[in-house]
Parts: sequence; C-alpha cells; structure tokens
Amino acid sequence: MALLTDAALDGLDDEQRAVAEALEGPVVVLAGAGTGKTRAITHRMAHGAATGAHDPRRTLAVTFTTRAAGEMRSRLRDLGVDGVQVRTFHAAALRQLRFFWPRISGGAFPDLVPSKARLVAEAAHRCRLRSDNATVRDLASDLEWAKVNFLSGPGIGERATQISRSLAADAADVARVLAAYEDVKSERGLLDFEDVLLVTAGALAERPDIADEVRTAYRWFTVDEYQDVNPLQHRLLGLWLGERDDVCVVGDANQTIYTFTGATPQYLTGFRAAHPDATEVRLVRCYRCTPQIVSLANAVIASTSGARPGAAASSTSSLVLRSQRADAEPPTVEAFGDDVEEADQVARQARDYLSAGVSARDIAVLFRVNAQSAALEEAFAEAGVPVVLRGTERFFDRPEVREGVTRLRGAARGETSGAALGDEVRGVLSSAGWSADPPRTAGAVRERWESLAALVTLADEMAEALGDSLPAFVAELDGRAELQHAPVADGVTLASIHAAKGLEWPVVFVVGCSEGLLPLQYAETAEQVEEERRLAYVAITRAADRLHLSWARSRQPGGRASRSLSPFLSVAAGADATSGSAGSVHRGSGRARTERARKGPAKCRVCDRGLVTAEERTLGRCRSCPSRLNDDLLGALREWRLERSRERGVPAYVIFTDMTLQAIAEQVPASVETLASIPGVGPMKIDMYGDEVLALVRAHA
Repeated sequence: MALLTDAALDGLDDEQRAVAEALEGPVVVLAGAGTGKTRAITHRMAHGAATGAHDPRRTLAVTFTTRAAGEMRSRLRDLGVDGVQVRTFHAAALRQLRFFWPRISGGAFPDLVPSKARLVAEAAHRCRLRSDNATVRDLASDLEWAKVNFLSGPGIGERATQISRSLAADAADVARVLAAYEDVKSERGLLDFEDVLLVTAGALAERPDIADEVRTAYRWFTVDEYQDVNPLQHRLLGLWLGERDDVCVVGDANQTIYTFTGATPQYLTGFRAAHPDATEVRLVRCYRCTPQIVSLANAVIASTSGARPGAAASSTSSLVLRSQRADAEPPTVEAFGDDVEEADQVARQARDYLSAGVSARDIAVLFRVNAQSAALEEAFAEAGVPVVLRGTERFFDRPEVREGVTRLRGAARGETSGAALGDEVRGVLSSAGWSADPPRTAGAVRERWESLAALVTLADEMAEALGDSLPAFVAELDGRAELQHAPVADGVTLASIHAAKGLEWPVVFVVGCSEGLLPLQYAETAEQVEEERRLAYVAITRAADRLHLSWARSRQPGGRASRSLSPFLSVAAGADATSGSAGSVHRGSGRARTERARKGPAKCRVCDRGLVTAEERTLGRCRSCPSRLNDDLLGALREWRLERSRERGVPAYVIFTDMTLQAIAEQVPASVETLASIPGVGPMKIDMYGDEVLALVRAHA
C-alpha cells in the first residue's frame, strides 16, 4: 500500500494520535463538539491499514446519516484507503439481509415500506382510533420507539410510564395499533426499516452459519455517534462482534438529543464498565469555536441549578472543551419586545453581515420548534435576504397551514360572522385541529397546533390594520406565501436545532432563548429538562466565529411581557433572568429595544395606530395611510444603490431594500439620527452609506 504509516498520523494532536494508534481491543472515544472526531477515527483506520494491523476489506464503519457516511468515505479516499465499508446501521443490515434472504426464507425479498403513514393509518382505523395525519405521525413514532426497545403489549405502557414518555394515544391503544400494523405488513409481505434490523439480528442469533459468515467478512468495527445508539442497534452490533471486542465507539453524551426515538447514551457512558480493558481517549480540544463560545457552551452543559425543580446534575459535565482558537468577540444575548421584532432584527443583522462580505451560506438561524420559522421567513423576505430551510418545510408549504388557509378562504367566500378577526379565525381553524389549550405532548400533533396557532396570532396582530376583514386576511396570507416562495440558489440557513446537529457555520443566531421554548414548557421531568439543556449546548456549538442568542418578552406585538430568559443561559452567564444582566456574556443593544417594547408595538406616524407587518414598520405608517413620497429622491436613491451594488459585486438589496429606500424617500431624514431610526438602516449602514444618503436627501429635498 502506498500510504506510509507516518502520513496517517501527520497533523494529529496528541489525543487524536492516541486514537489513531489504539488499534487493538475495545476503544471508546469521548469526543466533544468540534474536536475532530471524524479526523481521528478515519486516521485510525488509515493507520491500521498502513501497519497491516487491520484489513480494510474486513472493516465496517457505521454512522447514523448518509451524509456522515459520505464524509467518512471521502476522507478515507483522500488518505488512500480503499475497501472499508462505511454505511448507516440500516444500510449495513439491509445489505446483509438481502444477501442471506434466500437461505432465510427461500422466496423473493419483500418490498420495503418507504413510509409508515398509510399502513399506520389503516391500523389505527382497524382499531377505531383517529387517523388524521398528525396523529398518524405521532403513532408511527411511538411504534418505532416500541420496536427498537423490543416492546409490545403491556410493556409499552409500563416503559412509557417509567421514562415519562407521552404517547399519541392510551398505552393499550398504542399496543393494539402496533399489533394491527404488524398484521397489515404481514398480510402484504412488507418489511419496515425496524424489521430490517430485527430480522437481521434474528438471523444472526438463530443461524450460526450466517453469523460465522458475517463475522468472517467483518473483523474490525467503528461506530460513530455512539450516544445515539438504541437497544436494537446495540443488539445488532453485539451479534456482529460475537465473542470478539475489536470495536471503536465514538460519541459525546452531551449531544444526546434523540432519546425520544429510543436512543440512549448509556452504552457510551457505560462502555468502560462493559469492557474494563478498553482504551479510553477524550478529545476536548475544540478547533471549531472561539474561546468565548466554548466558555458559554461549557457553562450551559455544566450548570443545573435554576433550570427546573428536580433537575438532576449532568452526568457528562466532566467533558470540558478547550478552544484552540484565538480570542474573539463574546456571544451576545439580546432581548426583544416580541417574536416579530426579534425576527426583524435578526434578519437585519444577517443583512448587515452580508453587506460586510459574509457569504449567506456561512450564516444560520436556529430555532427550537418549526413554528418559529414563520416569523423568520417573513422577516427575511421583507429584508430581501434569501433563505434555505433545512429539516423543515417552509411555513406556507406545511400541510396543516395549506389546509388552514384553504378553510379560511372558503369561509371568506361566505357570510362572515362579524366577530373580531382573531375570533373568526379561531372558529374556522378549530375544525382543523386548533384549540385554546395547546397539546401537552411533543411530536406532530404539537407541531400542527403550533402552525395553526401562528395563523391565529397573525390574525390578532393584523385585526386592526385589516379592519377585522377575513377576506383581507386571506389575501394577506396569499401574498406572504407568494413572497416566501421566491427561488434561491444560496441563502441564510433556517433550521431547527435538531436538524443542525453535526453542522457548523461561522455565524449563528439562536432565537427563542426563553423559558417555555428552550426548555420547552412541557419538558417537566429532570430527564426531559436535561435533554433540552443538551439541545442548547448543540445549538451554541454550531457557531464557529460569532454567536448571537436572543429572546422575546412576549409572543406578539403589544402582548403581555410574560417570558423570561432561558434558565440555561441565565445560570450559565450568572444572569438575572428578569433584569437581563449577564456576567461573561455580551448583551448587545437590547436595552433600548426593551424600553421600546414596553410601550407596545411601533406606532403609525400618520394615525398613531399600532403597526403590524414588517412592511408597515419599515415605512413607519399603515399601508392605508397617505404619505408624501419624493419621487425624485426615490429615483436618485435607486440609481445610487445600483452603482454601489455594481462596485461591490453584490445584489442591490444588500445595499438597501426597496422598502427601506421608499421609507427614506417618504420620511426625508435630515440628520444621521433620523436616518438611523428607519428600520433597515443599522449602524453598519450608517458608517458605510450615511453621508452619501444624506447628501442625496439634501440635493432632492
């Protein structure tokens, strides 16, 4: 082999090198965020191949995503290593099952179920239970959880009670649906993805000849993200190994955020107990994040007091990251009056980064629940900043939102009740799943409710501006949907924290950092709160250079300021969640905005009514109110913007959006202070363009 031993070890730090050189027996690598775990384990496989200690053709590496598998294959290829099988658990098991199926069954290989929804709906119908889309999605999640934990019948309810898991239906009904679901699959000769693992494990356990062949084919094993292994996957890995112990597992218990699927960090944290002679290496040198971001992440994961009554201490707080980068700007924690203002300001800050030359693909905005994306999508569209959603659909693409808008459109064609717009929307959407009391569980039912609740909140916000008109509200929704469907090739990433795991960006905004969102209000047990803490840790450690955390005191403009800063951040930063002061965390410019938020939403400069939409807040007036537009000034501003955009090689909206130019042409600011008061004209824009804009204003006033 052309690869030299030294080349496989080049460029590794001491701990990574220790991983690469641990080629015999069980090895456990506790790897913190950004510490180069993939580098360490791929160099281990390369070093094993170069020294002859491992045969690449008899090596199996398993990951949890096809993206991670692809990255690992690419790195091994760059290191000159050929022959290693890198697959997800399901892909590895499916390959083996297809190969051995003629000996297991003798018949044709069954079809795989691409999606459980249709079969689960049929099973629920057989059991005379609800089979709407959201309930079916939650039932499917419960069935997957039960199967990977080897649960059926009464065992489902017993285990759910033991771990405080909220099921989609009564435990006995979930057990009945599981039995009916298995019957449906059996009748049609189908296998689902859990069956692939179950049947493969069964074949290995019951057929010594098959087990011997697999163990001959694969001698050395590597398991990435070992904290996410569930009992079924752990059972399959044990059967692959047999009596051998040549396995390297890698993971970070601080990043366990999928326990609702059956994942457990116990196999990682208990690896040394199961393998007393195992080599343990801890990777704590963080090459991704600045020292200031690492300091906050360490504080969040280590702190427990004040999170919720009964919260238990973190069992993994001993894995403390150490940044290997130079000092940089500290994270900011900023308070806003409401969710709409928060979204607007985050969009404007992102636009300022673009103006400063940061690529859109290097910026991400992370949120806890998918419904939070609605306000962000609108704000970024209004700011003229393209976005790419990851791990979720655009707000107006979600099935429940499309259904809700369709119902509202139908109601708008008939006779309206004459009630307040918000009440009328509530009445229509109640038939689609909205209720005054939110569901107490997570999952699809909760996500559906959150999406419909976002429509209700929007109706309340716009009632005055739209004159309580339901047809006008539907037209507004259609306009927003059209605006947010603009195709983009490159944009700022909007993603849930779950969808962001394993990724990183130079600039990260984490929104909704308030009690009730992070942690979620229905995270009540100590275990549930700790999972929320780990989510906060994951969100923080996605940021490499700049981190901005924010929260809103109320949900909607003019609403009651009942929220407080997330206890994770207030405890970690030595902050008072009510006053908003923080020790080591830089606060940004939240004070002025907080004072403004206490006065309610921004007022129209013509009629003094509250402004609702982002467009109205930018213009400083209601859309229905008259305003004197200086056409000459607007034309001059557009020509100037075009020249600047060509000089800098950026889209025109990066300089100023059309709406901001219109606001300048309407308000004709005479000073830096009045120019800076226009939304979309931040401090960076004042420094770059303030003098030029004011000169144009004076020339055309």
